[in-house]
Amino acid sequence: MNLFVFGLGFTARRFVERASGRFAEVRATVTDPSRPGAGLAGVALRTFGPDGDDDRIAADLADTDVLLVSAPPGREGDTVLTGYGDAIRESRIGWIGYLSTIGVYGDQQGAWIDETTEPRPTSQRSHGRLAVEAAWLTLGRESNKAVQVFRLAGIYGPGRNPIVKLREGKSQRIIKAGQVFNRIHVDDIATTLLASLDRPRAGAVYNVTDDAPTAPQVVTEHAASLAGLPLPPEIDFETADLSQMARSFYGENKRVRNRLIREELGVDLAYPTYREGLAALVADARAP
Repeated sequence: MNLFVFGLGFTARRFVERASGRFAEVRATVTDPSRPGAGLAGVALRTFGPDGDDDRIAADLADTDVLLVSAPPGREGDTVLTGYGDAIRESRIGWIGYLSTIGVYGDQQGAWIDETTEPRPTSQRSHGRLAVEAAWLTLGRESNKAVQVFRLAGIYGPGRNPIVKLREGKSQRIIKAGQVFNRIHVDDIATTLLASLDRPRAGAVYNVTDDAPTAPQVVTEHAASLAGLPLPPEIDFETADLSQMARSFYGENKRVRNRLIREELGVDLAYPTYREGLAALVADARAP
């Protein structure tokens, strides 16, 4: 059985590391194979992006059984579907995982939601994501392939977490009354994808989040306490120096349930809240 990954980024790399023993061949795309750290042991890299595509990708897809799509859509839609939709339809691929975002739900004013909640995207970016989700699910129905959509919360893990931001002096303690976010450890995403491989369901949509939607400043304070680092000063959201994208995240407030991955896929989160996740990251950093 062979695996192909569009977009060997932070999340996809962890999945490949966890799942590589299941596959005879693993091939994955990056925008620049010559970039330091772009590769991963046992993975054949292919160029995919604005500077052109590797000529071998179409043949790779014909020799693929499992496809993970982690590459974000472009301004004109999903570049994977545009370039390789026909090749995927005609291939022997049986399982397709599309990594999306809980951002497609938009602003739910802090309410609890689940997969039955109607998406209400507010940003152009989230509207695009929802359209791409629908396109992948349509491909699955038309080609009799098990396409699953995974809506991810804010991702953290080794090298990418609040402790790193504090140590690098890049953390901000932004205060916005009533604001909460869900998060998800990258290992729990990998666990969910592996569980879906064992229990595919065509057309499934899963929320992949933790159990504890929490105000961002609370997480920052907990990270600082665990790591023994100084706290940045509090900044009111209205006056905070934020990029347009970062500010748009604060315009969406929701509490997202993950019950479906537990009940249907049997997922047992290793890090059900930020507390367990951050504690593990601190312990790993202190280990010899």
